[in-house]
Amino acid sequence: MAAAGPGGRSGGAPAVVALRLALLLGAALRSARATVYFQEQFLDGASWQKRWMNSEYKPDLGKFKLAAGKFYGDAVRDKGLQTSENSKFYAISSRFKPFSNKGKTLVIQYTVKHEQKIDCGGGYVKIFSSNLDQKNLSGDSHYYIMFGPDICGSETKKVHVILNYKNKPHPIKKPIRCKVDGYTHLYTLIIRPDQTYEVKIDNEMVASGNLEDDLDFLPPRKINDPTVRKPTDWDDRIQIDDPNDIKPEDWDEPEYIMDTSAEQPEDWDDAVNGEWHYPMVKNPLYRGEWKPRQIDNPNYRGVWPHPQIDNPNYLPDFSIYSYENISIIGLDIWQVRAGTIFDNFLITDDEVYAEDFGDETWGETKGPEKEMNIKQTEEEQERERVTEEKYFEQRFKKKLERKKESGNDRAVRNTVKKEEL
Repeated sequence: MAAAGPGGRSGGAPAVVALRLALLLGAALRSARATVYFQEQFLDGASWQKRWMNSEYKPDLGKFKLAAGKFYGDAVRDKGLQTSENSKFYAISSRFKPFSNKGKTLVIQYTVKHEQKIDCGGGYVKIFSSNLDQKNLSGDSHYYIMFGPDICGSETKKVHVILNYKNKPHPIKKPIRCKVDGYTHLYTLIIRPDQTYEVKIDNEMVASGNLEDDLDFLPPRKINDPTVRKPTDWDDRIQIDDPNDIKPEDWDEPEYIMDTSAEQPEDWDDAVNGEWHYPMVKNPLYRGEWKPRQIDNPNYRGVWPHPQIDNPNYLPDFSIYSYENISIIGLDIWQVRAGTIFDNFLITDDEVYAEDFGDETWGETKGPEKEMNIKQTEEEQERERVTEEKYFEQRFKKKLERKKESGNDRAVRNTVKKEEL
């Protein structure tokens, strides 16, 4: 094959340029289609304090500070709201232009990093209506949606998805496990007009379903027919007693027997203590209540299927997913050990835009963040190794010095003895 000439080489350049332009145009079109209701990356330094309001409902609430943490992928881009005081409640919120998600997809997304390896505390956000009194934000404040990780001890490591319906919070019935390492993770909740939802962690789906099925908003569509009873001859016992199994004749023994080896104490006074009796002790021959062994029931017919009918109390509601005057996002949490960082908040109506935003923020800094943490860990281990070596070296030197001093003392003592002799 002939080598490509200058024309052949230059012919690829326009194609590459065209591809880049197409990608940029596609991104621009996606951005144009998306409606971004709220976006916060804390890239303008202390100005974030003008947009976020601390609650004043308690005088001893924990304080947030702007920080990237001990390790990060980018010193500026990874700065976020960090809890700074142990064993504190935190309450802070930010207001934006009110909107309704009726007929539109709602995407709530943010990043959270528990770099302190949190032992007990919340990492979730809450979405509120425009009538929230931000200065009195507390755990009692009425919210629309609560979403995000919650960790406490060895048992609670879950992602909350709680939606308010008719002034009552309804938690998701599916268990969703959250991330428990010390790195930054991206949490995304998607609620669609068809009443389906999706939960993503690090831009990967971890749960999905139908709101009506997975949260107890409405009465069940079907109920058991109250007019129908299980047939009397329906046998749903999986196992039964073996009719051929007979209790042994020597089975029955009392649980306790008298200890006839015991003797009445010499100082026993019947007038004071009453008549003396042999004490009762556990019978080593006692085997408990006899039960016949179990065998498979030859007449087993399975679980009786109770006939179902339409629930007369069920009324479909196709507006479960929608909220009016969505206007505030807030953090209302308790933390035993502080250090969690919240960043890259996004509320939009476009799933693709949210995914791209996650890739451009968390996606670009997650790798360098992990590399820095690994490097810091290795450096810390090296410092500990050097410190340990110095410690044992000093102990060894002191031991040698003591031996030397001890040898000198013996030499002096021997000299004195010789002189005395």
